[in-house]
Amino acid sequence: MGLKKIKNMQYTHDLDPNKSSWINFELIQGLENPQFNTRKQSELALRSLLKALDLRDNYTYGHSIRVAHYCLILGSHLLLNPNDLYELELSGLFHDIGKIGIPDHILCKPTGLSSTEFSIMKQHPVMSYEILKNFKNFESISINTKHHHERFDGKGYPEGLQGEAIPLFSRIILIADTFDAITSSRVYRVGKSQEIAFQELLEFSGSQFDPTLVRHFISGMREFTADLSENTSLKANTLKPEENNVIILEKKSA
Repeated sequence: MGLKKIKNMQYTHDLDPNKSSWINFELIQGLENPQFNTRKQSELALRSLLKALDLRDNYTYGHSIRVAHYCLILGSHLLLNPNDLYELELSGLFHDIGKIGIPDHILCKPTGLSSTEFSIMKQHPVMSYEILKNFKNFESISINTKHHHERFDGKGYPEGLQGEAIPLFSRIILIADTFDAITSSRVYRVGKSQEIAFQELLEFSGSQFDPTLVRHFISGMREFTADLSENTSLKANTLKPEENNVIILEKKSA
């Protein structure tokens, strides 16, 4: 699946347990097999758990949805096949599910964390791994989430993996995770522009991030947003005035 097909899908991903994930629409048509069905059942159960996290921390909930979206843009730019895109989407969607085990006074703190609090927060990738590994056919997904805070230079956590020893999808999640953190507004700061986020990713390429993946991400995002803007403009010109709000909402959901 390439970027063209992803651009034609509206990515709302409200985590309704009765709805399929984004990539599932492709898989359901031609990949009905026991392994897929088992993973699907696990996915639905985990969606409910992620929805429960939303009741404690709405930011993490929305952040997880956006990270999955950015992961798919990068994965599509790398020409990953639908099986791999599905695994990548789920890895991005559930990468922070371990935060359900972080105390509220740390998880929802509106200001910076102390060194002690940050040490506790750093446990969430392992917590995600511990949750996901118990679901059948989620073994690789659990590994991807466990290592999404490893750095390319080996100075990350939890195991200090370096370079290509870090799973590919973990390296992708880190880029998507960081991009969303930079561009999202919080109570204590306003999110930065996409271009500023790109510059920060480039600045730390080779140290924090895989430089090849950063280049692919920036190219994929620019292509995606440019085509989305063009398609939005074309659609708006063909709609009645009262229908224009629909296009605005679709653009924001991406």
